[in-house]
Amino acid sequence: MAKLRAQIPNMADHEVMVGLSRIIAMFEYGHTYLSLSGGKVDYHKIPVNLYQFSDGIYIEGTTIGNEKALGAKVLKIGDKSIEQAIALIYPTVSAENDQFFKAYGLNDLTIPEILHAQRIIPMYTMDVEFTLEKDGEVFTHTFTAGDKGAIKTEYSLIQPGEGRISARDQSATPLYLQELNKIYNFDYNAETKTVYVRQSQVQDDPSQKNIAEFYGEVFDFIANNEVERFVLDVRLNGGGNNYLNKPIITGLLKSKVNEVGKFFCIIGRRTFSACQNMVNELDNYTNVIFVGEPTAENLNFYGDNRKLLLPNSGFTARLSWAWWQDKPQWENQEWMPPNIAVSTTFEQYVNNEDPVLAAAMAEIGDDVVLDPMGHLTQLFMAGELEKVNSEAARLVNDPMHQYTDFEALFTQAGYNLLNSDQIQGALFVFDMSSKLFTDSSQLYLGLAEALKASGNLEQANQVFLKVSQMDPYGPQGEKARRALKN
Repeated sequence: MAKLRAQIPNMADHEVMVGLSRIIAMFEYGHTYLSLSGGKVDYHKIPVNLYQFSDGIYIEGTTIGNEKALGAKVLKIGDKSIEQAIALIYPTVSAENDQFFKAYGLNDLTIPEILHAQRIIPMYTMDVEFTLEKDGEVFTHTFTAGDKGAIKTEYSLIQPGEGRISARDQSATPLYLQELNKIYNFDYNAETKTVYVRQSQVQDDPSQKNIAEFYGEVFDFIANNEVERFVLDVRLNGGGNNYLNKPIITGLLKSKVNEVGKFFCIIGRRTFSACQNMVNELDNYTNVIFVGEPTAENLNFYGDNRKLLLPNSGFTARLSWAWWQDKPQWENQEWMPPNIAVSTTFEQYVNNEDPVLAAAMAEIGDDVVLDPMGHLTQLFMAGELEKVNSEAARLVNDPMHQYTDFEALFTQAGYNLLNSDQIQGALFVFDMSSKLFTDSSQLYLGLAEALKASGNLEQANQVFLKVSQMDPYGPQGEKARRALKN
């Protein structure tokens, strides 16, 4: 704040605007942000919609006149690589995690006022040069920013029409993008005996039956027909009214599809707010298998924001105040990870392929581990320590579990054992996991504390010293130095 205040006399108005955004973004709450609309400083929009696929950031949509750039991979903005641009833009976004940034933060890369304030482009200009790659050719394309209404999106994807064009083949539409004018829709595939529901908000749809009535019909249909699989798709769902989740959960608890291998929930980068509460409750009470990408919100989070009008600039800050806690405090992960991680390439999106739904429809083999920590715990309790070692290494490196925070989970497991005086068990967990995560100061700190508890003070001192060198300015290093001093 002091730095921003000192710089204001030499800043352009748009730089002050972005400076205020950076301050509020430091809370890292998705519901707490500065709204750039309605203030005394206007902003503009480059006519592109960016989307991050598993193989890079692409121009998913643009306007007529920019056809050459449509579907191109973004390599640079101005003179900054796309990786540098993301690092510079990240502090302006009130992101709870990287998934939130993917869903909402990329928009800041299309606003020249923010690009200049963060020095992604050196001069404040409406003409912004992108370096792109398409069909094996690398080229530059200059976009002219203008009316922020020129690009209209729906659930992070371009709305074609009125001069807007999409990279996706419009001759067909994948199931999750059908009937987006409805908040929720229903499909039954008699061949696979699968009921599919897409729900993209936690709100009653005024054009059809309310949520309770809609899901009442869904579960009646499941009860009275040949249904062997239920897929609930909330990958686009940014939330709404938390109190509307109840009929979904209670209906599932009574349904014949509430069995492992029969109920799949697709989650993703837009799964947020009241929908985060929904997936928390599904995880708590049902036999759900999550498929796709992690959610955009912490498991427990601050929501329900209030408006605060900033009197000089006219901007409105939205400040969250309500603490939503569906999980114990020790399960406060940064997101809900999928049991089966699946992402989409740009080519798959363009060709209307849906690998996420395909994974939800696939049969689960005997070798698939849906709950890696549960699996390892079972082996540990059975005394199969060699297998714990080999399985832990396999699961940590399995792309299916790429979003599982094994480092944090191993740390928690080790300290649970240590705090319950199971010293040898703690030693095993910390020794095993520190070999898998060789740069983890928190795991090595746990190993040192377990060694100390076992009476091996000489080796404990060596590991404490290692931690103090690994984390010289951080909390783990400080704890290690205190331990060495004692």
